[in-house]
Amino acid sequence: MYKSIGQLGGTILLLASCTSYQGPSARGDDGIIESLPDAVLAVAAPYQDLTAVKLNPEDGCYVYRHVGPVETTFLPLRSVRGRPICTRALETTENEQAE
Repeated sequence: MYKSIGQLGGTILLLASCTSYQGPSARGDDGIIESLPDAVLAVAAPYQDLTAVKLNPEDGCYVYRHVGPVETTFLPLRSVRGRPICTRALETTENEQAE
């Protein structure tokens, strides 16, 4: 009895691992956005690499891949005025400002 239940559970796990995840079509496998919206392209500062941009899920802001002499990291995508470019307004409360 226990052997058949174990085999059934193993079969279910094996079949579940065969499915593939289909993410959004505008993003690659690593979350890189293939085509940025025109509004983002219009306000982005020119010194940033726009070939590897993705959305930060924590705050909804765009980040771009910066390749430095020591490491490669994602930095916030900034406008010409130096402000971060986000999909939604950054939420700040009076409590956060007071701290």
